[in-house]
Amino acid sequence: MSENSSAKPVVVAVDDARENLQLINGLLKDDYRIRMATSGAAALKSIRQEPHPDLILLDIVMEGMDGYEVCETLKADPELKDLPVIFLTSRSDVEDEAKGFSCGCVDYITKPISPSTLKARVATHVELKRARDVLKDTNAYLSAEVLRRTAEVQAVQDTTIMAMASLAETRDNETGAHIRRTQHYVQALARYLQSQPSHAEQLPPETIEILFKSAPLHDIGKVGIPDSILLKPAGLSPEEFEVMKTHTTLGKMTIEQAEESLRTPSSFLVTAREIAYCHHEKWDGSGYPQGLAAEQIPLSARLMALADVYDALVSKRVYKPAFTHAEASRIIVEGSGSHFDPAVVEAFLAISEQFQEIRVLYQDHHITC
Repeated sequence: MSENSSAKPVVVAVDDARENLQLINGLLKDDYRIRMATSGAAALKSIRQEPHPDLILLDIVMEGMDGYEVCETLKADPELKDLPVIFLTSRSDVEDEAKGFSCGCVDYITKPISPSTLKARVATHVELKRARDVLKDTNAYLSAEVLRRTAEVQAVQDTTIMAMASLAETRDNETGAHIRRTQHYVQALARYLQSQPSHAEQLPPETIEILFKSAPLHDIGKVGIPDSILLKPAGLSPEEFEVMKTHTTLGKMTIEQAEESLRTPSSFLVTAREIAYCHHEKWDGSGYPQGLAAEQIPLSARLMALADVYDALVSKRVYKPAFTHAEASRIIVEGSGSHFDPAVVEAFLAISEQFQEIRVLYQDHHITC
C-alpha cells in the first residue's frame, strides 16, 4: 500500500493570488493536508517533496512559469506523471480546455471558486488517485510474488534435473563432476556458435539456456543398464556393448514419459530427449542408435557429442589414464567430419582455453553427489 493511505490526503494548491489560496485552505483543511505555492517554480519544489501529493490544484495564469508549463513538466517526470492535476481558471473557452487536457490535466474548476464544486471535484479525484495507487501496489505485489514463485519453481526444477542426472552418474563413482563439466562445455560451444552467422538463428539466448539445463540428462538412460556392464572395469564384449548402447533409447523413453504427462509441449524436454537419444550419433553416420548423419543429427546432440567425448578423454578411468588437453584436442580434430560436426570442432578450437578453465573449475573432487 502507498505510504499516504492511512493519513490525510495531500493537496498542493498553486495560485499567485493569496486570497484564492486562503479560500482553498479554509475549504479543504479539515479533510486534507494543504501545501501552498504562489508560483510555478515553488509549486514544482513542493510537489517533489515527500510525500508526493494526491492531487494538485493548479492556476493557469501566473507570472513566469504558467500552469500549462508546470503540468507539462510534471507529465515528463516518470515519478510525478501520474499525479492528477485540476486546473483553476477564469477562462472558459473550449480551446483553453482542450489545451489543458492535452497537457494532462484531469479536470477544470472555474473561478470564482464554488465551495461545493471544489470539495466534490477534489474528493472525486483524490479517491480515484488512491484507488489507482491501491491497484498499482496490488499489481506490484502480485508481480513480485509471481517472480518469487517462478524463481522457486525454477530452483526446484534445476535441483530435480541435477538429482535425476546424478541417478545415472553416481552409479559410476569415477564420473564425478562429469555432468557439471559437460553442461558448461555445451554452453561454451553454443555461445561461440551463436556469434557465427551460420548458427546465430539456431541459438538464441533462450535456446542456449535450455541446452545448458538439459545437458545433464544426456546419460539418464544409464539407470537401466545392469551394473555388471556399467561398472565393468575391462572392455565390453560385443554383446555387452550392444546392451550399453541401449542407454540412449532408455533415456529417450524416460523423457518421453515425462512429455506425455504434460498437456503442452516443453522445449526443455524436447531438447533433453534429443541429447539423450542422439549424443552418440556420428557426423559420418556410423554412430548409434539410428545411424543419423550430418545435420540429420540435432544440433543439441552434436554439441553434446563433442563435450562428452572430450570429458571422457581428459578424465581418468580405471581402464585408462587422463589424456592431456593437447592429446584430447588432437583426437577431437582427427574426428572432425567423421565423428564430429566440423563447425562444432572449429568452435572447440576457438574456445579451447575455456574448456581447460571449465575442466579445472569442476574437478572431480569438487562434486560429491
